[in-house]
Amino acid sequence: MTDIISFDRVSKAFPGTRRGPVVDALDDVDLEVQRGSIVGVIGYSGAGKSTLVRLINGLEKPTGGTVNVLGVDVGGASETELRGLRARIGMIFQQFNLFNSRTVRGNVAYPLKVAGWKRADIGPRVAELLDFVGIGDKAGRYPRALSGGQKQRVGIVRAIAANPELLLADEATSALDPQTTGEVLALLKEINRRLGITIVVITHQISGVPSGDTLEALLIGGGTLVSVDVNEFTSEDIDEVFEKHGVRRAVVFGGVTDIRGRQLGTLTYRLQAGADAVAEAVGELSARTKVTVLRGAAEVPASGSSSGSEGVA
Repeated sequence: MTDIISFDRVSKAFPGTRRGPVVDALDDVDLEVQRGSIVGVIGYSGAGKSTLVRLINGLEKPTGGTVNVLGVDVGGASETELRGLRARIGMIFQQFNLFNSRTVRGNVAYPLKVAGWKRADIGPRVAELLDFVGIGDKAGRYPRALSGGQKQRVGIVRAIAANPELLLADEATSALDPQTTGEVLALLKEINRRLGITIVVITHQISGVPSGDTLEALLIGGGTLVSVDVNEFTSEDIDEVFEKHGVRRAVVFGGVTDIRGRQLGTLTYRLQAGADAVAEAVGELSARTKVTVLRGAAEVPASGSSSGSEGVA
């Protein structure tokens, strides 16, 4: 396989202002993405992920090093060349970015019209793709009538409608509940497998929240199940909070990785204690990090946590 994206010692700095100094968003970054692969780029908020995306699609140019995407030298390309590059790249966004005044069919047809497709070819293409992602029956509906997962499927279809060579998913699952997140990621894998589109997933999350059959199996064991994001607030910190409130716990799902000396991931705990103790512990954790009270678990009225699989931030 050949490289479809290549970053060679790339830096990107934004000019300072009277309110602050120069911002180094990226510093000496190397990155290679091979054609036909799926690559995840994981980083904390403020780590430069959005800047990296804007360099890939040519909305920004590097201040140092070389960015080559689909054979285009982004730093040295003209605006005409960059527009041509962007036409070969599909984008999926966190907040869907759908036209509320257009139906699902109209949203998917729009990029095809922009790309100059013939009217006779647009209808069959839209129908084919909506069926592919399982929402063919929603073609005549407007976005306000769709669930979050359905809206993201429309966003995915719109992004791949004109046959892009590269698909960028920028925090595409951050606004979805855990089960829907799993479904969307599975769909992206299927798109890569069946259509051969190279996919770069940009996220601040390492998913460790169980769903589907895995979640159902975990619920059999009783107790309260909560998933806790591990970031600046480490697993050791989480254990201290549970100890403080006398909550017995066991990690039953998830994982943590170390990125440059910092923990990142999600751990799912089975909690055993009185309702008040669990609520106090979850409330304290929710003030520091994201806590998801999983579907079917005991009701825990904690500020900042999510109860059930719907409405997870």
